[in-house]
Amino acid sequence: MFKNIKEFIFINIGVILVAAGLYFFLIPSDLATGGATGLAIVINYFLPLLPISVLLLIINIILFITGFLIIGKAFGFKTIYASLLLSLVMFIFETFFVLDTALSVDLLLNLIFGIIISGIGMGIVFNQDASTGGTDILAKIINKFTHLPLGRAIFLADLLIVIFAGFAFGVTKSMYALLGVLMNGFVIDYIIDGLNVKKELTIISDNNQVYKQYIIDTLDRGFTIYYGKGGYSDKEKEILVVVTSKREYIKLRNFIHETDPNVFLTVNTTHEVYGEGFTR
Repeated sequence: MFKNIKEFIFINIGVILVAAGLYFFLIPSDLATGGATGLAIVINYFLPLLPISVLLLIINIILFITGFLIIGKAFGFKTIYASLLLSLVMFIFETFFVLDTALSVDLLLNLIFGIIISGIGMGIVFNQDASTGGTDILAKIINKFTHLPLGRAIFLADLLIVIFAGFAFGVTKSMYALLGVLMNGFVIDYIIDGLNVKKELTIISDNNQVYKQYIIDTLDRGFTIYYGKGGYSDKEKEILVVVTSKREYIKLRNFIHETDPNVFLTVNTTHEVYGEGFTR
């Protein structure tokens, strides 16, 4: 239940960020940086009577059926929710925050801020095994079958839309849009990696029994014990290896330093952990 509530909250936050980046920066600048929204911007240029929110809904209905069938029900339902919410938030912005121009007259600033804000939002949504619809679904399908990072998969899925944007808005804006697609891929991969970062600690100390108890009782984690011999001291040593979240790492690191100033501690950052207590 808690996991579902957490996913719901994060999906809402992610979708609002995506909508804000698009509506306040990218759309007013005619920067069709891929995705269903980019396609909707291009279509809206030729058919201005159809609002972008309506076009976005139509495109997403077609594409999320594909994701539902190929990727699975859980992804499908969450994507349906996220895509409908994105259309709703866009409609709210169009109704209550009418814009004639972007927040800045500088096209590059609009591109940078729009991509960073929407890219962070997309990364958050992707991390909940959902998408905001559109070509994000195609990217997820590419990722499923090729294991290509999602940011790169989105670049491939959006490249064709950027080419069409060149015919609608000119070569210059098309080049900006292509730059935006590249930036978007990096931002999404960076956010996904950052949200999933874990810490692997290797502890060599004479107080390992204290650390074992702390890890089990306070952090509710397991650990692995290795046995080795010190090359300098020629003494047998017990080596503890434990994987923690970033918050747990700070607690454990502080406890270790308070307990044993002579501890030998190495810390590695890992981006994916599968198993008990982590991703199944």
